[in-house]
Amino acid sequence: MYQPKKYRKKDPLYIFNFIKAHPFATFVLKGERLLATHIPVLITGTPDDFVLYAHIANHNEQFSFLKDGLEALLIFQGAHGYVSSSWYKEKDISTWDYSAVHVNVKLKIQTAGELESSLDDLVAKFEKNQEKPLFFQDYPRDIVEEHLPLITGFWCNPFKVEAVAKLHQGYDKEDIGSVTRHLEKMDDPLATQLSKNIKEENN
Repeated sequence: MYQPKKYRKKDPLYIFNFIKAHPFATFVLKGERLLATHIPVLITGTPDDFVLYAHIANHNEQFSFLKDGLEALLIFQGAHGYVSSSWYKEKDISTWDYSAVHVNVKLKIQTAGELESSLDDLVAKFEKNQEKPLFFQDYPRDIVEEHLPLITGFWCNPFKVEAVAKLHQGYDKEDIGSVTRHLEKMDDPLATQLSKNIKEENN
């Protein structure tokens, strides 16, 4: 990961919470070429000692390369967007603000029981706020048994974690105010969240 010093994030709590807030990750591994899949990834443990877990479909091209000890990369991305130089009080260059976490991991294939427990966790996380939630244990058992053999779950044990947040650090309040106002005028949820992130980063 490219990490200019002023944008580098090292706080374990920041990284832990970032992953929890942005669970839809890019899962990259080396097969016959570099392969990537976009999947939800859950995190368990503490900021100083965590494990990630996920699953992919067995018809995914990545499946044939999955094995214990395989190295993979998980990329978690936050809100991002273009920032026009026309928004500054003085001429400057345009840029792109963003935040991301990269986690290099070693894989361990889950047992059937671990996979089922993982799916229970996954559905619970995203179903709990529904008006009438339908949890994993509520699924008809024949449907569960039909689908479980079609997917493979795996643990992701981190060995390198890197994080970056390029959010206009070092700019004066007037320029930051202008940037955030312009982002909010876009009436776009991603731009609105980016504006919020810039404000939080710059107090």
